[in-house]
Amino acid sequence: MAQGILVFIEERDGKVKKPSLEALGAARKVADGLQEAVIALRIGTGEPSENLAAFGADRVMTVRHDLLVAYSADGYATALAQAARSLQPRFVFGSSSAMGRDLLPRVAAKLGVGLAQDCIEIHADGGRLECVRPIYAGKAYARVRLAMTPGMATLRPNVFSLGDPDTGRNAEAVDFTPELTPAQFRAAVREVQASEGQKVELTEANIIVSGGRGMKGPENFPLIERLADVLGGAVGASRSAVDAGWIDQQHQVGQTGKTVSPTCYVACGISGAIQHLAGMSSSKFIVAINKDSEAPIFSVADYGIVGDLFAVVPALTEEIRKLKSS
Repeated sequence: MAQGILVFIEERDGKVKKPSLEALGAARKVADGLQEAVIALRIGTGEPSENLAAFGADRVMTVRHDLLVAYSADGYATALAQAARSLQPRFVFGSSSAMGRDLLPRVAAKLGVGLAQDCIEIHADGGRLECVRPIYAGKAYARVRLAMTPGMATLRPNVFSLGDPDTGRNAEAVDFTPELTPAQFRAAVREVQASEGQKVELTEANIIVSGGRGMKGPENFPLIERLADVLGGAVGASRSAVDAGWIDQQHQVGQTGKTVSPTCYVACGISGAIQHLAGMSSSKFIVAINKDSEAPIFSVADYGIVGDLFAVVPALTEEIRKLKSS
């Protein structure tokens, strides 16, 4: 009989990613209602950088294999599917990060079950997984009930509360060695060359300052970079700015970029095309700065400033800097 919730824990450079901890906390709430256990599954060597028990894990399973030193979609999916068959969990959760969106569908295919992607709500209804996820570029929400076991879902980052860790919790530590051979790998990672990233990962940021076509060129992006820096946030961009070559694609927010859910999203010179709104409309507060008072972005904004961003953004940056230094 299927029992428990298995949560895939994503790690990068030896550190547990925040969205995985959010998924773990969400699993804990569902598991408490079912009176079942939460198993955190990680792939790697050594100990996790975070106390996974404190965030809700009853058991921490570490997958160890020489072929899994670097991320491989084939290897990770095979290992996770083998662990799921061994554990027979009721549900399998992961983060809707780049890795999660790549990995979890492969695992679902290997297990022959359904997967709900990019969920913003999860419930256990009669022992079945019920999820709410945006559809039609965020214009509507679908309530999906997964009839097969295990029910699988990826959870949108920054939507599920991380909560305060319970340092008094303890978790059983176990190892799992999957059956893997080089023949199972259709592609192999030989080298990882990381580009110079920003201080805060875009999908994990609580504050994002984005620039669009109204920035007029790459030479003006330092304006929003300085605002993001004083706010302790990350820099985003619209597709038009990325397509124009003004900023790297890793900053793109929207239907063809990254989906973000920060506490505050500041849109500078962004008109508000539906493709962009699809990637940021779930932000808790939206601030729009645009000289066009009829720009669609104002229809979703909580606060709007009609004005020239080249005057507004530097003034806003300076005022915030003064407030923080006082």
